[in-house]
Amino acid sequence: MESHYVLSLLFRQARAEDVPAIVAMLADDPLGAAREGDPGDGRYLAAFERIDADPDDELIVAERDGKVVGTMQLTYLAGLSRLGSERCQIEAVRVAASTRGQGLGRKMIVWAIGRARARGCAMVQLTSDKSRTDAHRFYDSLGFTDSHVGYKLKLD
Repeated sequence: MESHYVLSLLFRQARAEDVPAIVAMLADDPLGAAREGDPGDGRYLAAFERIDADPDDELIVAERDGKVVGTMQLTYLAGLSRLGSERCQIEAVRVAASTRGQGLGRKMIVWAIGRARARGCAMVQLTSDKSRTDAHRFYDSLGFTDSHVGYKLKLD
């Protein structure tokens, strides 16, 4: 994957050395704080290696001045519906606390949509926890619609 600069930001595929910064962003909110652990936990690196090895998964970071300031995971899903088209699932979108409110999240999602289009995806989809009302307004402003009800079953 090539690196791309967008308005002084570099969007690139994450590297193993980015994992602690990514985990710190995942943990930096009330929901994440309750479910994430020590960024040095070997399970994070093992998960990174699985994602990195899968051509249908991209763990992306946004970098500014050499520092990781945002992250998201793009997963490309094959399906029979819509004439066998592929869709892009955007997950784990996070922006570092130090850069929130500067439009970085919007640039990240617009970039991800463009990446999905370039790959030939027919749809981009995502989920957002019901408690994240600010995120819902954000996704609405980008043209996403809350067209489905999502269900999750936690496995122990």
